[in-house]
Amino acid sequence: MTPLVATQMMLQLAQLMEHAGNLIAVFDPEDRLRFANRAFRAAWFIEDDEEPLWSDLMRRNYHARRGTVVETPNFETWLHSTQARRGKSGFRAFETDLHDGRWLWMAETVQTDGWMLCVASDISSIRPDERALRQDRNIAIRASQTDELTGLPSRRYVMGKLGELVCSAGDSGQDVGCLAVLDIDNFKYINDRFGHGIGDAVLRDFGVTLQRHVRKTDILGRVGGEEFLLILPNTTMEDAEAIVQRMLVAVRHSRPVPEQASFRYTFSAGLAWVARGDDPGAVYRRADLALYAAKMRGRDQISIEIQPDRRLGSTNAASSD
Repeated sequence: MTPLVATQMMLQLAQLMEHAGNLIAVFDPEDRLRFANRAFRAAWFIEDDEEPLWSDLMRRNYHARRGTVVETPNFETWLHSTQARRGKSGFRAFETDLHDGRWLWMAETVQTDGWMLCVASDISSIRPDERALRQDRNIAIRASQTDELTGLPSRRYVMGKLGELVCSAGDSGQDVGCLAVLDIDNFKYINDRFGHGIGDAVLRDFGVTLQRHVRKTDILGRVGGEEFLLILPNTTMEDAEAIVQRMLVAVRHSRPVPEQASFRYTFSAGLAWVARGDDPGAVYRRADLALYAAKMRGRDQISIEIQPDRRLGSTNAASSD
């Protein structure tokens, strides 16, 4: 194929997408809109030359009561919870409704580098009673996958995603990312000294603070108590350590209790390699052992399992302050 023919084909493809009846959009790894056809721009009130972040687009349409119908008493809490799931699967499809009365079937395809293709089709012909039943089902599924206090994915959701990662196609034994176990330091003391209300505020703040440093393809969830899991697909240990290190710094500077400006907290982290074919429970245990090493070395730091022994379940770990 000559360069001229290839260029003509690309122009034809762009024209076809621009005038398609389906709603089509492309978001980059930072979740910024990079392309939207005419139908998509009209549905979500986007100007031709705009490239907004998805979060900003949803925020402004929510307050203008247009675009996607979002029924929540606290939009920022809803946004935080939704972003914790957005782009975490190679493909997902779901239903959503618009303020103009349309009911859409939305399909999202995400590349390993975080670029996302969104294609929506109008399914408004579904009967109202069936639509309500499907909505109730979707709400129940979402609730089962969500930690009620923090709005982050639940243990079931995160462990399911870890299972998908180790079962991905390719050569067995090949590294496919990293897993971090994150645990708030001295959390029992916080609860005992300041009360469970402050403890809950710390947990919520921890989730929000970490989420600001999570990439679209990463998965962060609360697995119980003060312990959280962070899955970092297609990430080297060096990059994973750098990401968690930024989280350590951000938490040190966080002030979760406005009326007590001097109150602060920290966390410790254990990092483990994830390889294709690994047992998810074994990966979790290896990261947890690295976390234990970080706690024993003084907390507020990262500990990394020693790579040569990771297939043997060794307790050896290297520290990183």
